[in-house]
Amino acid sequence: MSDSKSTPIIAIATGNGNAGIGILRLSGPQKSVTEISSKLFSGKKLESRYAYLLPIHDKDGEIIDRGIVIFFAAPFSYTGESVLEIQVHGGRASLEFIQNELLDRFSDLGLRLANPGEFTERAFLNGKIDLIQAEATADLIEASTLQSVKAASRSLRGDFSKEISKLNDELINLRVEVEAMLDFPEEEIDFINQYGSRDKIESIKKHLEDIIKNAKQGEILRDGLRVAIIGETNVGKSSLLNALAGEEVAIVSDIAGTTRDRIKTSINISGVLFHFVDTAGIRETNDAIEKIGIERSKQEISNADIVLQILDVTSLNDEDHKKLDDLLHTIKKEDVPVIRVFNKSDLLDSSQHSISIVSRETVISTSAVTGAGLQELKNALVKLSGVTDNYSVYSARERHLNLLKAASLHLNQASDFIKSNNPQLELFAEELRESSDNLGEIIGKTTSDDLLGKIFSGFCIGK
Repeated sequence: MSDSKSTPIIAIATGNGNAGIGILRLSGPQKSVTEISSKLFSGKKLESRYAYLLPIHDKDGEIIDRGIVIFFAAPFSYTGESVLEIQVHGGRASLEFIQNELLDRFSDLGLRLANPGEFTERAFLNGKIDLIQAEATADLIEASTLQSVKAASRSLRGDFSKEISKLNDELINLRVEVEAMLDFPEEEIDFINQYGSRDKIESIKKHLEDIIKNAKQGEILRDGLRVAIIGETNVGKSSLLNALAGEEVAIVSDIAGTTRDRIKTSINISGVLFHFVDTAGIRETNDAIEKIGIERSKQEISNADIVLQILDVTSLNDEDHKKLDDLLHTIKKEDVPVIRVFNKSDLLDSSQHSISIVSRETVISTSAVTGAGLQELKNALVKLSGVTDNYSVYSARERHLNLLKAASLHLNQASDFIKSNNPQLELFAEELRESSDNLGEIIGKTTSDDLLGKIFSGFCIGK
């Protein structure tokens, strides 16, 4: 650990605002933490993992507060260092006063304010957790649905890491077998047949595919999906968004072009977070401000994971379809799923409720007024998300998926090198090594300071 990581640090561990209880966390080398504790609590020796009710004094000896103090001796703490946890009344002003008082009193011992995520970074650097678990700590704090909480908890307890480590062990074992035979090139073909290398690499590839599938679901649970609501003006886009949200998040008006900019809201549907963007209605217009809104709408569509195309069921015509189909042309090339929603079904008489539209997209008839079709629309969105009631889904990030995909590419290349009657074991072994390195980077076996800085800078101070 670098010198900057061996100095004692302190931060408020509880959230902003006032609360019944507030926690200050102090971590560092045992000598520093013990000396700070002794001076702060008048020489009282604190046994590890015991709770003490003690007064907190300022430098003049006046009692600031009284609270529960717990000392965790290294390495039996969250960070792997010695940790002092001070639980006092949770007024923000009081907590900040105590924190600043300690920083001032013990600056000569190197005590400084912790950087964002520095406690968890130290836990990683001291081998208490791996990198996936460190990231899962932040994911659990930020989780906004029950599904994402459970997924983050699985990653935090090590489920994801164990899968990666198990797969990496399979790769390493195969690579060891291969490299042992590199000095005997005349026996390469016999080796491949005898040890079933082709079957082993296919089994490893299948294992990796399963992990990628699971990780994709985990990323969706963590980050949610972007849904662009598009359509002509006045087809009921804002009304439908309000109906889905269960509250008024968009202005509803009979005047065409009311929504001139993007309106964003996030909705939890069956544990999956959908980030809806109610875009400005797309039409020909001379209004400069509305034109800007329309251009932003097109940008949102290009970034969307799912597109809801809203049509007024009372005035369907081929021209409307054509204009929107032209707009969606580039998106369809990227296989972005589209749900065509025929809104205002409450305005049809009973003989018109049967709609026959030939389309390769999902088609749903809804009414934002009566709520008809809304549950069907929600079900369709969850189905398109690909998230299932899978109790083994763990929280995952884009970083993980990129490395998993890179590992998969190397495995496919490795497989190609031993499929022929002239196997190339050296290249095969090298691709296995590259794939293994990708997996090792996921759990933090190989990391750069830049990567760690990027990951932990996104944490809150105090974690």
